[in-house]
Amino acid sequence: MGRGRLRVYLGAAPGVGKTYAMLAEGGRRRARGTDVVIGYVETHNRPKTAALTEDLETIPRRTLRYRETAFTEMDADAVIARAPKMALVDELAHTNVPGSRNAKRWQDIEEILDAGIDVITTVNVQHLDSVNDVVEQITGVPQRETVPDEVVRRAGQVELVDMTPEALRRRMAHGNVYAPEKVDAALGNYFRIGNLTALRELALLWLADKVDDQLDRYRADHDIHRTWEARERVVVALTGGPEGETLIRRAARIADRTKGADVLAVHVTRSDGLTDADPASLTRQRDLVESLGGSYHQVVGTNVPDAVLDFASGVNATQLVLGASRRGRLAQLFSRGVGVTVTARSGPIDVHLVTHEEANQGHRWKALRESWGVPARRRNLGFAVAVTVLPLLAFLLDGLDDSVSLTTEILVFQAAVVVVAVIGGLLPALFAAIAGTLLLNYYFTEPRHTFMISDPEVIFQLGVYVVVGVMVSTIVDRTAHRAREAARARADAQALSTLAGDILRGDGTDPRPDGRRAPGALDSILERLRETYALTSVTLLERDPDEPDTPVTKRDPDAWNVVANVGGEPCTTPADGETDILVDDTLALVLHGRTLPASDRRVLEAFAAQAAVALRQRRLAETAEQVRPLAAADKMRTALLNAVSHDLRTPLASAKAVVDSLRSPDVTWSPQDRDELLDTAAQSLDRLDRLVANLLDMSRLQAGSLGISLRTVAAEDVVPRVLADMGPAEVQISVPDGLPEMRADPALLERVLANLLTNAVRYNPPGEPVLVTASSHADRIELRVIDRGPGIPPENRDRVFEPFQRLGDRDNTTGVGLGLALARGLAEAMGGSIAIEETPGGGLTMVLDMPAPRAAPPAGRSPSGEHDADPAMLDQVAAWRDRIGDHGEGQRDRP
Repeated sequence: MGRGRLRVYLGAAPGVGKTYAMLAEGGRRRARGTDVVIGYVETHNRPKTAALTEDLETIPRRTLRYRETAFTEMDADAVIARAPKMALVDELAHTNVPGSRNAKRWQDIEEILDAGIDVITTVNVQHLDSVNDVVEQITGVPQRETVPDEVVRRAGQVELVDMTPEALRRRMAHGNVYAPEKVDAALGNYFRIGNLTALRELALLWLADKVDDQLDRYRADHDIHRTWEARERVVVALTGGPEGETLIRRAARIADRTKGADVLAVHVTRSDGLTDADPASLTRQRDLVESLGGSYHQVVGTNVPDAVLDFASGVNATQLVLGASRRGRLAQLFSRGVGVTVTARSGPIDVHLVTHEEANQGHRWKALRESWGVPARRRNLGFAVAVTVLPLLAFLLDGLDDSVSLTTEILVFQAAVVVVAVIGGLLPALFAAIAGTLLLNYYFTEPRHTFMISDPEVIFQLGVYVVVGVMVSTIVDRTAHRAREAARARADAQALSTLAGDILRGDGTDPRPDGRRAPGALDSILERLRETYALTSVTLLERDPDEPDTPVTKRDPDAWNVVANVGGEPCTTPADGETDILVDDTLALVLHGRTLPASDRRVLEAFAAQAAVALRQRRLAETAEQVRPLAAADKMRTALLNAVSHDLRTPLASAKAVVDSLRSPDVTWSPQDRDELLDTAAQSLDRLDRLVANLLDMSRLQAGSLGISLRTVAAEDVVPRVLADMGPAEVQISVPDGLPEMRADPALLERVLANLLTNAVRYNPPGEPVLVTASSHADRIELRVIDRGPGIPPENRDRVFEPFQRLGDRDNTTGVGLGLALARGLAEAMGGSIAIEETPGGGLTMVLDMPAPRAAPPAGRSPSGEHDADPAMLDQVAAWRDRIGDHGEGQRDRP
């Protein structure tokens, strides 16, 4: 049996009609004879939606108990056992009740699909992983239930259930989505016109990408290579030359004319690994492409026009941007060049040839000189060999008289030309070929000792000698040049590979074994550059933006600031070093120690470009670190408002209702009823008092202003007081006689134990007492609060101490999730700690570890005569405050 097919109805927001469309499709399939069942559907009490379920078989849900409450979930096993042709399952991103086999409903659906059953399901765009954070930025509402995009992308069909924001708001106003009492709040918050418009665009764009993937697969499956202009894509070909930025900006302007167009930059690397491209220029151009919203790609090919066209066809490009040829007119007579060749073979792809300053400049003398590729010393040696060896050969051969034929003499001179080419390169070889021709003509052709030639065949032979000599010399020189290029490329690649490794390792965040911090990425880059080229110092300078860029400024120390330096004394201006590299308008990399050859410039510029990137990253990290406390405070404030909105209203509303009832002249209350109402009000106000106290203590801890008075405290005195304040509770105490006292603030210690006990009693099974034990270990006292509740999975144990967390509670009636967070914070403020252990046989054990009194006298006393918190404890308070500052929202106290 094959795998079932998945069909997804995608919506931009709740209420657009996804469930209705799913049920309507199920009804149509059933009318055509398909065996259709409902695995799970949530009608939300909407009459029209509920009416569509009446004619469809519904698989009974299974019931699970969680926290003494019954919940129903889809019974995937029952659906598989029923074996219908198709199952309708609502809410793809739904999170199952703890205790279910699968954590998410989409995992249940995967099992149903594996059983060969087709599934139709629904999901809103805000539940997709890839846009979850974007939705939160737009709406301000975090989405806890998400589904991996890949699950939806694998679906055979994804259909958008679309509705305009105005139409959806009208549906809500008519009561077709939410209950009337919730409509005004929804319209004023999540369902604002702007939010709905943005969510609709997100859904359309996500679906467009899905359709794009389907189109690419279809073209690949059907071997379609011609361009289909379904979406505008502009490809810009980069050589790494200075014209690259001009081409990129032109391509971006072309793409801006069509909304949603893509810009793709491509650079073709030769398959032999050798390249004339400037890595630093390519790095800058890549940054520019990505800053303009495009993407950068690098492909390998022996033929540049073929590689560019293959890439453009592969991405279904509609337009191609290339620079005009930089070759001179003479060179263009022999070869059309990349631009002309691509234009002639582009087919349906529009080609833009963009002129620039480098166009038609031809090969400069410097480039030609570099193409000879040998040092001046070797070139001079080649000339010396030619001047010495050729006359010597002429003298020796001339002494042999007529015993050697002209052909042999030509071959001997030809061998000499090859030797000169190997030693000195092309220029000495050309000189040797011409000089050898003259010597052969003068000494060995009739009439001898003249530059006249009587035999036309000899003229041909000498002509062939010159041509062969030039060709052989060129080949030998080019081969030597390629070998030198390969060696240089290998060395450059090694340097750049080491540079990349230093960047990855040198982030400055991981401590070394000796406890010191590793150097940052910027320092690692500069140090690697210094070591690679044996320099004394490497300095990154930044020019003051207010200073003009002039030759005088280049020598003015007051105009430059040292950003980073490795090695010896830093250079204070670019003129102080033997080599300086301008990174951008304000940054300069200055090298001191020795003068580097021009051939190293390319790798040096790559180092410089990476140093600039590392500097930007470091500054972004510093800015983020500065903003982090503000962001954390804002997240904390938002979480606090969200968390306490219900918890403050509930006790206040309860107390107010009691007061209003007692003041009502229409009702006469009996003394028993009156006492019961007053008791209800007292309980509500006590709950409000505890909540406010927790919030105040949390604020003091975060601000570092919580007063701590440490003294010796006995466990047998503290635990009974906590139980007395808690009221009736099944708790057993086991404190051994003679247990040493602990050092703590009595009031704060009671708060800690009260929160731990309250949490344990809440989740302990009825009839099972919570056990409190105490023991001593060296200079520490341990208090254990042991329950037999559901426990906490190991991966969630740290999360329960985060403030404003409930680990997925479905209601907001059990507190704001401050209990354990506050308990740990108070314990650490007193020099203690709280850890979680599993209770043998099931349950949870909270271990409160507190210090015993020190033998040495305290460092100081408060004005009241009580011990002040020592610096180590204050550091713990600060560390805890930093930790909770990272969590705007957390988990609930228990799962």
